[in-house]
Amino acid sequence: MVQPESREGERVQLPPGQRVQRGWPVTHYGPVPRFRPERWEFRVFGATADGDTYRWRHEEFSALPHETVVADLHCVTRFSMLGVEWGGVRTRTLLDLAPPAPEVTHVMVWAEYGYSANLRLADFTADHTLFATHRAGEPLTAEHGFPLRLVVPHLYAWKGPKWVRGVEYMTTDRRGFWEERGYHNIGDPWREQRYSYQEGPGDGPEP
Repeated sequence: MVQPESREGERVQLPPGQRVQRGWPVTHYGPVPRFRPERWEFRVFGATADGDTYRWRHEEFSALPHETVVADLHCVTRFSMLGVEWGGVRTRTLLDLAPPAPEVTHVMVWAEYGYSANLRLADFTADHTLFATHRAGEPLTAEHGFPLRLVVPHLYAWKGPKWVRGVEYMTTDRRGFWEERGYHNIGDPWREQRYSYQEGPGDGPEP
């Protein structure tokens, strides 16, 4: 297989079954929510270290330290966007401000309309994982998740919900929206973990 080339002409590697996408298709379940800044709130709750719930209004969240990462996006529908510049708040920043209890192993990321995605804590805190507000220096559009979407570059993109509103710390794993509907509980594109029937021992919550 001939590998695609980056802008610099270097050979790059794609996960199995993926193709390079020129542009950014809009993919999501349900309608695009209307953003009301006066009502918007981000919460961290569940098994926090002190048992409290942490809240940020939109202007408060926007004032958190912003960083830029360059990372790929791999959609389970088989397209990949390479070398995307994302700007936003690293997940580790949130963990510093709202520490989890020592026994936390997973998180549930909650978005508008009750959409959710579960992640192992190690995936949530990986170096390139962040709450994105910008792409290529420009604010996200509503269709692509404005005001906030999670980007988890080393997993399939459904693990990074659009229109994020909060994070729940969990001491045991449970499935999110798509995971309850037949998608793989982990979603590693390099192992082509697309569907739940591919799960092996330890990949999903205990029955």
